[in-house]
Amino acid sequence: MVFLSLGVVLLLGWLIGFLLEKARLPGFVGMIVVGFLMGPTLLNWISTEILSISSILRQIALVVVLTRSGLNLDIRALRKAGRAAILMCFVPATFEIAGVCLASHWLLGLDWFEGLLLGSVLGAVSPAVVSPRMIRLIEDGYTGKSIPQIILGGASADDTYTIVLFYAFLGILRGGSFDAISVALIPATIVSGIAMGLLAGIGLVFLYRKTRFPLPVNVLIFFALSMLMLGIEELLKPYFDISSLLAVVVMGMCVLFKLPKKAEELSNGYNGIWKFFEILLFVLVGAAVDFSYIASSGGYGLLVLLVGLLFRSLGVLLCLIGTKMNLKECLFCIFAYLPKATVQASIGGIALSYGLPCGNLVLAIAVLAIVVTAPIGGFLIDLTGRRWIKRVAVDESQAAMKEEAKSV
Repeated sequence: MVFLSLGVVLLLGWLIGFLLEKARLPGFVGMIVVGFLMGPTLLNWISTEILSISSILRQIALVVVLTRSGLNLDIRALRKAGRAAILMCFVPATFEIAGVCLASHWLLGLDWFEGLLLGSVLGAVSPAVVSPRMIRLIEDGYTGKSIPQIILGGASADDTYTIVLFYAFLGILRGGSFDAISVALIPATIVSGIAMGLLAGIGLVFLYRKTRFPLPVNVLIFFALSMLMLGIEELLKPYFDISSLLAVVVMGMCVLFKLPKKAEELSNGYNGIWKFFEILLFVLVGAAVDFSYIASSGGYGLLVLLVGLLFRSLGVLLCLIGTKMNLKECLFCIFAYLPKATVQASIGGIALSYGLPCGNLVLAIAVLAIVVTAPIGGFLIDLTGRRWIKRVAVDESQAAMKEEAKSV
């Protein structure tokens, strides 16, 4: 049944996604619907063996997404964007966590740390929805004012930031008391992830310069290093937290900075891998949806989600103050920071698995966030990206990169 189930998932997920894209709708919405219909809530056509390893498959899919982000995230463009690129890494998520904490305390009766835990689950933007769209905009030349690069960089760091906060608040709730050390170590987790990514990236640049391996082998080496860094994080977790996901992004940025052509080849090599994992990721997210949990939170759960998104949008606008972006470009950045899927699917049920009183509610609102924001956010990005962002000619872009490289 495993192979039959896998074949049906891949074929149906691809077909429905393809048909929706032809209708100018986000294809992943159809994949989520396929997963919901085939999941244990309804038809129960997905084998239990696949569902049992769905968290591992989603984690691998997240690594593939972040790898493609790093390989297309030009540090020169981020430097050019300046303050806005840095603030987008943590300010919108912080605003959303604060908004969700306040709203859930007043509307749902959660205590402050339970509200912060829920906020950290909802605070992450979905790289699985956002990153492929930003990469396509970059590849097609829609890079005016470095907007796709700013969003790529911000979304990648945003996820790491919220995941680290989630585990800090989870530790506080499980221990029953405030652990200042866990919160204080958050910057160390981020810095150590950057350091590990730089070390791996420098090693890869050296290897790629000295060897002439074919593309499949180069992709294999990159992917294996990514898995190795995830393993190192898991190995060190009892003693020290290190962000392997951030390290994966930094490793790709190193290769792009030193070997742009090689980074382009690797990104193209990862495109095929992403197609496979994109279907698995969103079908499995759909399979995890249980609307009985969503109903249990009532309308207040949706209201908490909307308050959080409003706070997040204000955070995005604050980051863009002083930039040369016009109103439409600012709105596009807000739209690009709405979708939620991967992180919420990965960590939404952890509080419940640990038996925390707020666990069912956290999972319910996490699923609600996926169902509401992923289709709407993806649709708005697709609708406005090529209309509101200036297209930069290839020769103009290359000339700007060369000029920037001279100043480095």
